[in-house]
Amino acid sequence: MEGLHVVPNAAPISGAGGYFAPRGSQPPKAGAFAPRKTGGKNQELTAMSSSSGFRKLYDRGDFPMAVNHDAKGNKINWKVDIEKLDYHHYLPLFFSGLCETEEPYAFLARQGIHDLLDKGGNKILPVVPQLIIPIKKALNTRNGHVITTTLKVLQHLVESADMVGEALVPYYRQILPIFNLFKNKNVNLGDGIYYSQQKRENIGDLIQETLEKFELTGGEDAFINIKYMVPTYESVLSRV
Repeated sequence: MEGLHVVPNAAPISGAGGYFAPRGSQPPKAGAFAPRKTGGKNQELTAMSSSSGFRKLYDRGDFPMAVNHDAKGNKINWKVDIEKLDYHHYLPLFFSGLCETEEPYAFLARQGIHDLLDKGGNKILPVVPQLIIPIKKALNTRNGHVITTTLKVLQHLVESADMVGEALVPYYRQILPIFNLFKNKNVNLGDGIYYSQQKRENIGDLIQETLEKFELTGGEDAFINIKYMVPTYESVLSRV
């Protein structure tokens, strides 16, 4: 029949105008959990929004810090008082480094963020809108290590200063889709699950912890907005 596409070797459906897929065939994998690249040939990568940008700025000496190696492990040696830094400039740059997976850049971005959040106080709240794009970008890499690092940063962020948790609520629609996708996913199997839990590397557990902190710090509108994006989430307050 003209215009009708016939699948070779397909079994006909009795009484219906169509065909089953060939016997033994399988649908292609959707790849929902597969890691994504943060940039490509057709994407413009800028110093403000790409992991390579963070790396480039560090290599160029634009950050007032260096890695200090000692017997207890690596730490950041800040060359200026953190409290005197321009948070509107530096905090988004460090958040853009969340996509980094190579050392020392991943460590520098991660530890730099935690240091800035520890010392930021009332400087953090006004910068929240500038952090959403790098947060979303890091989560959308779908890289297990990047996601767990970002979740820990988000937990620290909402507890770093007053009103930060509430300021994040309008942006749930941008950052929670990945939470919903990975909420029930364990990143390791067998003995690896216990080990990952000990190191707080289990994505499913970290997502649950992060959502609970969002609800507890996000004010009266937090739960309904979380529930809208992550339908399986149940209020932590109902369990207290």
